[in-house]
Amino acid sequence: MTLSIGLTGGIASGKSTVSNMFKETNIPVIDADIIARQVVEQGAPAYRLIAEAFGSGILQEDGSIDREKLGSIIFQNANEREKLNSIVHPAVRKEMLRQKEEAEASGEAAVVLDIPLLFESKLTHLADVTLVVYVNPDVQLSRLMKRNGLSEEDAKWRIASQLPLNEKKDQADEVIDNNGTIEETKKQFHTLLEKWNLASK
Repeated sequence: MTLSIGLTGGIASGKSTVSNMFKETNIPVIDADIIARQVVEQGAPAYRLIAEAFGSGILQEDGSIDREKLGSIIFQNANEREKLNSIVHPAVRKEMLRQKEEAEASGEAAVVLDIPLLFESKLTHLADVTLVVYVNPDVQLSRLMKRNGLSEEDAKWRIASQLPLNEKKDQADEVIDNNGTIEETKKQFHTLLEKWNLASK
């Protein structure tokens, strides 16, 4: 029986850090963001649908999607964001399920579904257990501004486009508090592995 772990967090919460800890423990990680990039590459079905929905203005000279331009449209407009999600999410879900079934067929003890919008997209049914990487709102804001070189206003727009971390924390089965040091985060991570009987894997 393969344990499927739904991993999520918020932008700049440290989810990628925890995702890497799973990889270092040789637990396979299926990353929704990576798949989301793959399904919109030129030639992929979702690419054509996005170009039709948003027009040629979001394409770069080589024909690929300009992620910055598309991002600036969807981060400030819920309807546009919904339009994009309705194209990308089904394609991502299909590929994630394929990889999950592959991991189960090969007898993996666990598989991580790294999904930033796990709760927003109502995908918790894909996982046996959900894990949120949490930071306080002020920590999240300062980390995002620092990491992406954003103004406070831009950073707040991006955070506001996601469900607040407090709400995700309340819905999750398990929480890793990432407000402290990397060592403190690692300690919580290893405690969870022991709880799930994955420590020796």
